[in-house]
Amino acid sequence: MMKYLLDTHTLLWYLENAEQPPISVKNIILNINAKIYVSIVSFWEIAIKLTLRKLNLEIELSEIFRVTDENSFIILPVEKKHIESLINLPFYHRDPFDRLLISTAMSENATMLTKDENIQKYDLQIIW
Repeated sequence: MMKYLLDTHTLLWYLENAEQPPISVKNIILNINAKIYVSIVSFWEIAIKLTLRKLNLEIELSEIFRVTDENSFIILPVEKKHIESLINLPFYHRDPFDRLLISTAMSENATMLTKDENIQKYDLQIIW
């Protein structure tokens, strides 16, 4: 079974039914045979950006949790192995949230669903 980790922007675009992500990515997310992961780091990032008013959403954070649960997305906690793999991660990307998502995808052997060009510089499976 394929495992996929949603980047924060992928989760938000999917939940808001935006034009992004492309239909091929939406089909992966909707595939009942795929394991779709969302890191707790994404919720942390969303909460911080909402508080700083760097992000405006049409839905509340609690609604994001509810919809995530309804879609059977698996929420990943931050584990020691995710933090330990940060040590060897090159600094192509400086955003601490994205760096932790990258190391999580690597540690979990998951394909990351992202449009972020800096993430695409890393040695991990990416779709989009």
